[in-house]
Amino acid sequence: MAKLDDILQSVLSDVEGALGCAVVDLETGLLIAVAHNVPYFTSSYLDAVAAAAVDMLRGKNVRAVESLLTTQRGKKVEKMIKEVQMTTEQTLHFMATIPEKPDALVVLITNRKTNLGMGWAAVRRNMPLIAPLCP
Repeated sequence: MAKLDDILQSVLSDVEGALGCAVVDLETGLLIAVAHNVPYFTSSYLDAVAAAAVDMLRGKNVRAVESLLTTQRGKKVEKMIKEVQMTTEQTLHFMATIPEKPDALVVLITNRKTNLGMGWAAVRRNMPLIAPLCP
């Protein structure tokens, strides 16, 4: 069985323009594994990106919306955000929870030249390999 770091490194190699790929624990906000090829992706930088991703998918405001939906629908709504795509001036961020492990998030960061379909295909194609290696 491949190691999680090896799988993430493979994603970087397979996606043109890939800068970094990580798996984040959405319960704790901790990085489970990460691979990157950018010198300024320091531990503190990566921790901040992981925390921002957790906030986008499981943050206070998201939980407030889920609570309102629970009230309106009469059934529990939680962990409703499954995928997020974010664009900055220089990067694309592909974020998706792993269906078998809804508290594990795969994050792929690329430059803006990366084809959107290729970014999503790489994330989704590797989820079955990543899922069994997540806690």
